[in-house]
Amino acid sequence: MYLKKTPQKSGRIYLSIVDGYRDKLKGYSRQVTIEKIGYLDDLEKQFSDPIAHFTKKVEQLKKEKAERKVAYTFSIEPDEKISKDTIYRKNFGHAVLSKIYHELEIDKFMLSRQRSTKLEFDTNNIMKLLTFSKLLRPASKKKTFEERSRYFEKENYTLDDVYRCLTFLNKQSSNLQLWLNDRIKQNYGRDTSLVYYDVTNYYFETDSMDDFKTKGVSKEHRPNPIVQMGLFTDNNALPITYQLFSGNTNDCLTYRPNFTRIKTEYGLGRVVVVADKGMCTGDNIWYTLSAKDGYVFSLSVRGSNKEMKDYVLKEDGYEWLGSEYKRKSRLYPRTIWVTSTSGKKMKKVVHEKQVIFYSEKYDKRAKAERAGVIAKAQDLISNPGRYTRNTSYGAVSYIKGIDFDKETGEILTPSKSLSLDWDKIKEDEALDGYYAIVTSEHEESDDRIIEMYRGLWKIEEAFRVTKSDLEARPVYVSREDHINAHFLTCFVSLLIARILEMKTDRRYSIGKMLQSLDKSECTLLKANHYLFDYIDDVLLDVGNKLDVDFSYRSRTLGDIKKILAATKK
Repeated sequence: MYLKKTPQKSGRIYLSIVDGYRDKLKGYSRQVTIEKIGYLDDLEKQFSDPIAHFTKKVEQLKKEKAERKVAYTFSIEPDEKISKDTIYRKNFGHAVLSKIYHELEIDKFMLSRQRSTKLEFDTNNIMKLLTFSKLLRPASKKKTFEERSRYFEKENYTLDDVYRCLTFLNKQSSNLQLWLNDRIKQNYGRDTSLVYYDVTNYYFETDSMDDFKTKGVSKEHRPNPIVQMGLFTDNNALPITYQLFSGNTNDCLTYRPNFTRIKTEYGLGRVVVVADKGMCTGDNIWYTLSAKDGYVFSLSVRGSNKEMKDYVLKEDGYEWLGSEYKRKSRLYPRTIWVTSTSGKKMKKVVHEKQVIFYSEKYDKRAKAERAGVIAKAQDLISNPGRYTRNTSYGAVSYIKGIDFDKETGEILTPSKSLSLDWDKIKEDEALDGYYAIVTSEHEESDDRIIEMYRGLWKIEEAFRVTKSDLEARPVYVSREDHINAHFLTCFVSLLIARILEMKTDRRYSIGKMLQSLDKSECTLLKANHYLFDYIDDVLLDVGNKLDVDFSYRSRTLGDIKKILAATKK
């Protein structure tokens, strides 16, 4: 900073205070006018020695600048143009994500694993881009690359490098999941007193299929090809591990491969697995018990045998808690079918506790949903040409005599031959509101078992977060290694989001926090100074918990770099 004396064509001297800075985006030094003072001959009428007076002021400004107290004044000339080569708008909210990213030491993992390769780009920088963008501004890999300058991170890679990095991430997927598990144990603690498991699927934008991405039973009833994901989470809702399967894999067949990985690689000790009725098969139960572990599975009441249905509907033994909720339980030796190593089915008996509960709220909801299904079935009977196998989902179970073309899925049965199955409707209505839970944990109380099972909302919410907030689908990449890498970045992003949620005492939803962090942006003014224009209670609270101050109106690029550097320690 100095006192600038600018000669004018008229011979007069114009004084101004100017500061110099290095434009890191342009790569060279520049100047900015801090204060326009006036003509020297006019100032001599006010001051005995204007040069000495304003030189002293410059020294004071230098001191205040060093103490971060000086106010900067910027001028924008009327003819000043926007530079198309300058990125004016940047996100600052990713500082919080960087803090958790480096607590998990993902940077160390990426750098150590890259050393054994011949890759010339920085895989850690690309991983940060993919993770931060997945959390704040999810998009295709191409669009994510195009918006890489939105973050205060290095950009020393190409779009081709991003796709090459996906291949690298695919190879490191299992190792990175294990690494993250160790970091969670060290930094936050793993509560595996209960382990939750569930399966969902994700659809692709393309219609092309192969052995991996293929047609299957879509959770969203879409005709697109899908892949299946089986996910384990701990009792704090933190993801443990996941595995992908081809789209036509039955949900129940995903359990044992994932469970094997949990037991052999993650060292969790004895676990009690909580899952829904899709996992409640004889093979899965026997496999769990053989590993000396426990289970809490829901059991389909409608799919059960007559003895079980009679027990559920019989009023004996129920304890009413209020006027809308009742429950009962029994210890029962249930016969299950288990597949032997030779492929034959064998009968086995498991001594389990069965907890039955009824909720009037669930009863009413089931009847309301069925009313819509019946209305759809009636419309299908009247207009079968409007429907196919895919679009008639749900209604088919209440229609007698319906037949489909195996290739096209079109309905072959004429309208006059179709009718509602009122016996089936009546049978299902009788069981509305009833739920059954079967468990190996005989000593637990009924209420505790129900509480364990209801914890499944944690993993159901995890899938909702990946699909909605992280926009994990539709999947735009097509190669299997790239697909695997895509879901690895989704897994890492979900883990970071869950840790953020935990650090803020779950005061806000993940979506609300990510929305606020995305809005935390700043605009380049001049001389490496950025102006911030958004703040809310979420940012103030999140910043307080993670030691990132979002309250400043302006910051220099140097200040921002220091904050980001602090998140990496």
